[in-house]
Parts: sequence; C-alpha cells; structure tokens
Amino acid sequence: MNKLAIVEIVHEKMGGTKVLAEQTVDAVLDAMVASLKKGEEVSIAGLGIFSVKQRAARMARNPKTGEAISVPATKVPKFRAAKALKDSVK
Repeated sequence: MNKLAIVEIVHEKMGGTKVLAEQTVDAVLDAMVASLKKGEEVSIAGLGIFSVKQRAARMARNPKTGEAISVPATKVPKFRAAKALKDSVK
C-alpha cells in the first residue's frame, strides 16, 4: 500500500473529491512529520508510536578499503507497533 492507495480509501469513506482526500492525507502526514521534527512522539491507538531516536557518533570501516571513517551523530525515526497491530497481523 502506498500514499495513493490511502488517498483512494479516504476518498471512498469520506466522499467529496480526490483532491480533498489527498489534502486530508497530506495534512495528517505533515502534522506527524512536524511533531517528529520537534522531538515529540506521535501515538496512534491500535497502530503504534512514532518517535525520534538519537544515534551516537561512531567509528566505522569502509568495506572496500578497510579505512576507518567517522560516522556523525544523527536522529532517526523509530516505530513501535501497538499490541493490537501485532495481534491482528499474526
């Protein structure tokens, strides 16, 4: 499933135009991204929790040359599935 499929489902459920359905999906996704950028968690009951995790700086090796390189610290998105989602997928 991709964004277009989600827009189709929202369009079927809500009615109206596809443009309105796409704007609705975009608004939800934009709000989620904005919250994650602020460092806040996004919790959706029955689905899970989206959060941001801090990855520490580390040393790694280039597999071709074996040379040690420095990997800087970074933030990465993280998702923890809710129990209801885990149970429904089983």
